[in-house]
Amino acid sequence: MDYKFRTQGTCSREIYFSIEDGVLSDIKFVGGCDGNLKAIAKLADGMEADKVAALLRGNTCGFKSTSCGDQLAIAIEKALNANG
Repeated sequence: MDYKFRTQGTCSREIYFSIEDGVLSDIKFVGGCDGNLKAIAKLADGMEADKVAALLRGNTCGFKSTSCGDQLAIAIEKALNANG
C-alpha cells in the first residue's frame, strides 16, 4: 500500500513510501537535505517497516526536536497502526 505523510518541524515537506507485507519500499522525501535523505531511503528500502521505525524514532536534527528520519518513523508507525 502507498502512503503520503506531511512532515512537521523539518526541512522536508512530505514523505512518500510503500509498505507491502511489512516491508518498506519506494521511499521519497520532498525537500530537505537531498543526499542524506536519498541515503536514508536506500538504506531503509527492503527492510521491515517496524524495524526502520524503531531505529529512526527519536532522532533529532540540530536544535530541532525531530528530524526527517524521525518523521519517517512517525509516518511508518501511523501507516502500520492504520492497517492494524
